[in-house]
Parts: sequence; structure tokens; C-alpha cells
Amino acid sequence: MNIVLTGSLGNIGKPLTTTLLSEGHAVTVISSKPDRKKDIEALGAKAAIGAMQDAAFLAGAFKGADVVYLMETMEAAGDMFDKNIDFIGAIEQIGRNYKYAVEQSGVKKVVHLSSIGAHMNKGNGILLFHHKVEKLLRELPDDISIKFIRPVGFYINLFSFIPVIKKQGHIISNYGGDTKEPWVSPLDIADVIAGEIGQPFAGRTVRYVASDEVSPNEVAKALGKAIGKPDLQWKVIPGEQLLSGWLAIGFNEQVAKGFIEMQRSQGNGLLYEDYYKNRPQLGKVKLDDFAKEFAGAYNRG
Repeated sequence: MNIVLTGSLGNIGKPLTTTLLSEGHAVTVISSKPDRKKDIEALGAKAAIGAMQDAAFLAGAFKGADVVYLMETMEAAGDMFDKNIDFIGAIEQIGRNYKYAVEQSGVKKVVHLSSIGAHMNKGNGILLFHHKVEKLLRELPDDISIKFIRPVGFYINLFSFIPVIKKQGHIISNYGGDTKEPWVSPLDIADVIAGEIGQPFAGRTVRYVASDEVSPNEVAKALGKAIGKPDLQWKVIPGEQLLSGWLAIGFNEQVAKGFIEMQRSQGNGLLYEDYYKNRPQLGKVKLDDFAKEFAGAYNRG
């Protein structure tokens, strides 16, 4: 098949590209960075260099594809320390561009990387943009089949705790405790997407992706053991206190408030209600596997 991937060679894109090429597919990878062209071509894929903000470019890149893979990220909207960016609005516009490009190109099969919480129109914090993009794509004509892939929290997001662990000796958040929640590795997400691309498409479907289900306290224990700090704790502070700290270091206010609300919904379980109604088979990469990767990053930093 002729497959077009957005997302460049990121944490999901690179292993996904490699897998699809190994299966004999023709793969085009879209990247906004010209210097990625040589890396994409080195894998054996075709590079299409352009921006997700350019709907006409996307339509041209999608032309002739059997399947397109769509994803949107915070980074595509800009720097999270830029106080003037409306991240939710900017990413919603990318969704509009995707919708236009799919319609104009004639593509009939779409895989969209969405997120846990995309079923919610409130209470999901910064994840609201995933809900909005899903809603836009669902407005496409019925003869366009869409597979919505909803991964849970990425293990790699835990890297953001490294500075505070080094400075204060523990993990800090506005939720925590012993209630298990799902986490996922990008490698397991790539495996699921590759598998879904190879399966029949029909209508609109949703699939959650998770690798392990562990509590915040179990996360702290595993990461602490891996970095040689067996007493590492996941400490909970009021959301207002955490928000004040983030705003003080220059975080975009919409993003900061969005993360606080998202983490609150993790803590009270609201974010996971639909996940547990549609619980997937867990992937291969467990917390202890990721903890080794975390230790490597911690020691390099």
C-alpha cells in the first residue's frame, strides 16, 4: 500500500515507518523540517517537507495514498513558554487542515492518533484539542473510514520530572496515591497503528492503547530503584500551588491550567472512564522496562 504519515520521525513515527517499510509498503513521511529529509530517505521512505498549517500542501501530499496517518502535537503549535499562543485553537486549525486535505485528496482510509480523554468536551484540560480534532474528522463523508487511536499517558512524559527530582528529591504533582492508571510506550503505539493499517477499514472505530497499569506510587518506586534513589516519593501538592510555580517560570497560562485540570481528572478517575469501558489488551513495554530508559536519561542529564 501507499501510506502517508504525518509526525515526521518522532517517538512513534520512526518505529512506525520502519515497521511499515519492512512489511513492503511504500511510505511517505511528512516533516516540517528540511533537515529531516536525509534521515527519512535513509530509512527507505519518501520525504514530503511542509507544514501542517498548509492545507494545500497536505492535500497534495495525501494525493494517491491508500491510507493516511494523522497526528497533532503541542510542539506543532509552538513553544509552551510562549504566552501568546492559543494552543487549543492552533491545533484545532490543524484538524481543519487535515479535514480539508483528506476531502480534497480523495483518501478513503484514515488512521488518527488521538488521545485518552478525547471523548470528553470538558474536564480533560489541555487534551480538549483531541476532542475537537476528532469531532472535525467525524464530519468527513461517511465513505471515508477512520480509525481513532487513543493512547493513554506516555511513559516518556515522566522525563519532565527529572529536573524536580534532582532539585527537590521527589516527584511533585497535584494527584497521586495507590490507584492504578494506564501508561503507554510509543513503541506499543507504533505496533498498534501498523497492525490497524493492515486490517480492514469500516466506518468509524475507536481503539485505546496502553502498555501497563500502575499507580503513581508504583511509578515512583520503579523510577527510584532505577536511578539509585529507592526512597523516591510521588508527593501531592494543591493544584493552585503547582500552577503558581509553573506560571512563575513562564509557562503559557492555557497550557499550565490545562495540565492541572488534566491531572486532576487523572486523579479522580474521570479521564479513564471510557478507557475502562473499552479496555485494551496491554502492550509489551512495562514500567520496569521504561524505568531503565528513564535512568539513562536521568544519568545523562
